[in-house]
Amino acid sequence: MRRLPSPRNARYSRPLRLRRQGDTVASYEQLSELLDPATTVLLTVECQQGVVGPDSALPELAKEARSSGALANVARLVAAAHESGLQVIHAIAERRPDGRGAGRNARLFRAAERLPVQQLSGTTAVRVAAPIEVAEQDLVVRRLHGLSPITGTDVDALLRNLGCRTLIVTGVSANVAIPNTVFDAVNRGYTAVVPADAIAGVPSDYTPVMIRNTLALVATIATTDEVLACVTRPRRAGRP
Repeated sequence: MRRLPSPRNARYSRPLRLRRQGDTVASYEQLSELLDPATTVLLTVECQQGVVGPDSALPELAKEARSSGALANVARLVAAAHESGLQVIHAIAERRPDGRGAGRNARLFRAAERLPVQQLSGTTAVRVAAPIEVAEQDLVVRRLHGLSPITGTDVDALLRNLGCRTLIVTGVSANVAIPNTVFDAVNRGYTAVVPADAIAGVPSDYTPVMIRNTLALVATIATTDEVLACVTRPRRAGRP
């Protein structure tokens, strides 16, 4: 494995905090092959107003997602996906007003019941947050339970029906939902690609450590610019 080269008209550099650890990544050609628009889906995880918006139930996480640039990078990836014909799925976590069907078997679930902002079905809290734009062709999958947008939801069936082989995972949080998503994707036979600067968690220094010591073992780690360079480049004749 070698470091990515710098293709024409694209910035192609590794995040400094990752580079210092001697991380390597697939070559541009290898990453581009993985990100064939015909077999790739972009997944945004819990990028909803009640989580990363101005009135978030989790203000520390929302602040990190915005100040780090992660949310803006998710929006960039979604916009590029719309332009290139890449399918986008938005995974939303919500609950009923009566809490029916929600789990209480974890501290996180019980704490969520007491938060001042609830992720209630049908409210603004469970709408995709700006600056991410939702297009008509996007799929929105909502779940009432669990830690992952894949287990126990329609996501896996949708990915298979779409012919997906590579799943780009973005969003929050790097503490819980993102690693769960990557593990579930890999366990189901998908190749996971994680743009390191398009996910966020708290505290801020936790995310690069988790990426380096956990996600890098099971997923291809890239940056938003690297992914954009691949999904927006012209394809060879006979390719999408």
